[in-house]
Amino acid sequence: MSAHYDVVIVGGGIAGLSLASTLAGQCRVALIEAEQTLAYHTSARSARQLIPSYGPPVVQELTVRTLDLIAAEDAERPEPVLTPRSFMLIGDDATVRAQASGHMRRITHAEALDLCPALVPDSFSAAGLDTGSFACNAPVLLEDHRRRAEAGGVDIITGARVHSAQRLGTGWELGAGQEGFQSAVVVNAAGAWADELAVLSGVEKVQLQPYRRTAAIVDVENPLPESSPFVAAADESFYFRPDGTHVLISPSESVPSGPEDAQPYPGDVERLVARLNTITTLGIRNVRTAWTGLRTEAADGVPVVGFDAEATGFFWLAGQGGYGFQTSSAIAELAAGLILAGQGPAAAAQTPTVSRSTDASPASRTAEALAATRWSIRR
Repeated sequence: MSAHYDVVIVGGGIAGLSLASTLAGQCRVALIEAEQTLAYHTSARSARQLIPSYGPPVVQELTVRTLDLIAAEDAERPEPVLTPRSFMLIGDDATVRAQASGHMRRITHAEALDLCPALVPDSFSAAGLDTGSFACNAPVLLEDHRRRAEAGGVDIITGARVHSAQRLGTGWELGAGQEGFQSAVVVNAAGAWADELAVLSGVEKVQLQPYRRTAAIVDVENPLPESSPFVAAADESFYFRPDGTHVLISPSESVPSGPEDAQPYPGDVERLVARLNTITTLGIRNVRTAWTGLRTEAADGVPVVGFDAEATGFFWLAGQGGYGFQTSSAIAELAAGLILAGQGPAAAAQTPTVSRSTDASPASRTAEALAATRWSIRR
């Protein structure tokens, strides 16, 4: 016997949870997650920084809108999600110039050293600064989405890996764990497993590729003050930021992977520790803990969001890459608008259902930015 819903969301990371909380109370929703806990994979392994200058233009638009939405909700939270923390890019002049965006301004070498005195002066020659960047309390945001979803009547089922999915009449039937689900819309928010879910559902893949990204928390002789920026190499070879009295570091690698419970490769963190101990005065002593997440992307780096052009009722919410948290609220807002309007692929191929008002509101600007790149999944 299958339970009946309007929407079934497959995937309990930040993408699926934020959509569930946005749809809550507006239709019958179930969220199903393969693992025993929500946000087990990539969403639990975030660097916890929202950076408006990071990513392709459409991602930057989505980030600005997400920051606005989270900031508005922070006024009602006992513990805020957002805390100001600048993002600083360092490297040679050509690389910094190539990576800096409209949300970032160039700063002098002396200004960069004032912001992060732990840097060895001759380790870089140019820098850029994004002062609109924020630290993100990811656990608080995830829990808030879960609470809002359940308060709005969303059924959340964990430990339920999808093992069957087929189109029946005007809807979908899914088997997950020991349970069955029927719905008009299936949302594919399965992260690194999104293409696998598509194949299981008889839907053509969109060629999403997971990439490894490792991080670690380390003990240091000279802790960074909490006011220190998030510092990243313009050539994407490392980043670091304060984490209380410790420091979070990452080799910032992008190594192709299959969908898996990724773990650090031996030597990756150790090589970065050796390098950072030559270009900073942090004095890294030992590694407290290390982890690896998967950043799943389409070839153009743009999130894959919208109804499939051929599989009616199959909605993609995938390919957020390393921008999952920083685009989550904006994408959930837009995706919910399409789903609640009941649009199929033909309508979705034209415009999103978030209204394009003449006052160019943040929501309408964001909708147009995403629609201009990929809204529906075209073949």
